[in-house]
Amino acid sequence: MIFNSTFLEGLYTIELSPIMDERGWFSRTYCKKEFENIGFREEWVQFNHSYTKQCGTFRGMHYQMPPHSEAKLIRCISGAVYDVAIDIRKGSPTFLQWFGTNLSAENKKMILIPKGFAHGFQALANDSELLYHHTDFYTPSSEGAIRYDDPMVNIKWPLEIRNVSEKDSNHPYLTNDFKGI
Repeated sequence: MIFNSTFLEGLYTIELSPIMDERGWFSRTYCKKEFENIGFREEWVQFNHSYTKQCGTFRGMHYQMPPHSEAKLIRCISGAVYDVAIDIRKGSPTFLQWFGTNLSAENKKMILIPKGFAHGFQALANDSELLYHHTDFYTPSSEGAIRYDDPMVNIKWPLEIRNVSEKDSNHPYLTNDFKGI
């Protein structure tokens, strides 16, 4: 695995290093020792799998508040998505800045999102599937979200947003009172 740091502290894109032969390829997607080399010592406690039917569909920008904040490791195994993380760490020098990257079955990239970030994505292809690893259990009472079109964040989505859930459409816009988690 090749870990590529970003301008947001603790957020990495990860390139797989597949071993190929006439049968296909094999690649490690997690190694505790390699993750410890970048200072990541969390335990994965929950794995999720999502399927998004239509290109342009949006899901997110979700996070969990302390004490249930979670780091995530995300990989696209079918189709393609534009994956975005927003730094919402209280006092962070990059507070409310975002990072976006294309994840696809073809490029085999992953993204490691530390605690204190909101996460969401837009499908860039029909029939897109993601695998998520989480360091905390989903706790509905600790859930928070940021609207995909919040002007305080100003995410540049690659396609017109469509197929947003009612829940994600109804998140309030951030105000200057929002200080992070």
